[in-house]
Order: sequence, then structure tokens, then C-alpha cells
Amino acid sequence: MPVVRGKNIEPLYTADQIAERNRDMAKHIAQGPTKDLLVIAVLKGSFIFAADLIRALHDSGLAPEVEFITLSSYGTGTVSQGVKIVKDIDSDVKDRDVLLIDDILESGRTLRFAKELLFERGARNVSIAVLLDKKVKRKEDLEADFVGFECPDYFVVGYGMDVAYAFRELPFVGVVTGDAE
Repeated sequence: MPVVRGKNIEPLYTADQIAERNRDMAKHIAQGPTKDLLVIAVLKGSFIFAADLIRALHDSGLAPEVEFITLSSYGTGTVSQGVKIVKDIDSDVKDRDVLLIDDILESGRTLRFAKELLFERGARNVSIAVLLDKKVKRKEDLEADFVGFECPDYFVVGYGMDVAYAFRELPFVGVVTGDAE
């Protein structure tokens, strides 16, 4: 079991499993719709997944434009009551096919907000690709169009996902299981 920053990290999905799944998802995404495709990565957690999936899209024959959006849930205490835009995209989405990429679909609030926003701005189609789908946490009626893996009810790290900005660099998705001895 890998030890990182004094913590045991149990791998849930290996780098090889993730790479293979990215290639498979890219092939399905390439089947369309992809008219004037704009890929929008939701920062921060998706940055590694988005980079790898975008390269896999290229290998599948697509040449999308790429943008980034930063969204934040807000509310009182630990209860999210809404979503706000921290950093918006610069591109016009009118009459374009859009692929939203995020690391994990949990409650669905953030991705539902983003999808509705893009449709309001005139997107022709909005698809969602996520590395992990944690259905047990779903609060909104929303499903991703492309899913890397179903995620058990664990707090996961690695491959861009963090705990207090740590563990993003791991090439796999794992679970912190405790302090190393």
C-alpha cells in the first residue's frame, strides 16, 4: 500500500485502469454529438482527468476547443444551498455541442447548475463526463452521459482530487486508510 505524506493510501482505481477507461470513454464521446465541440473542465478537481480525457479525444479523431470554469457551492455551515461562478468561460457556446468534464458526480447540484447555465446561453447540446459517479450521494435528478467508474461511498483522493490541497498528484484514485506506521 502506498504511503504518501505519512498516510496509507489504498488504491481504488489504478493508473492503468483509468487510462484504459479514458480511451473507452473518448471513443464513445467521439460518436457524437460533436458539432463545433467545446470541452469545459470544471476546476479544480477535474484538471488531471480532463487533460487525459482531452488527449484521448484527440486520439479518437476529435479536435475540441478547451475551456475552464470554476464553480463553488455556497451556503451556511456545511449545507450547500446553491452554486456560484468563481471563474467563468470566455467562449460563446451558442449552437455548439459542449462536453462538461468533472472529477466526480455526487449531489449533482454543481453539474446541474453548469448544464442549465450552458443551455441558457444557447448550447445546442450539453453532455457530462465524470471520472467517478457516486450515486449514493445524489440530491438532484441528474445522470452523467459518460462515466469512468461507479464510486463506492468513500472519500477519495488522487488523480486531481484532494484533501486540503494534498494528494492531487497521485496517478491513481485511492482512499486514505490511516497513518503509516
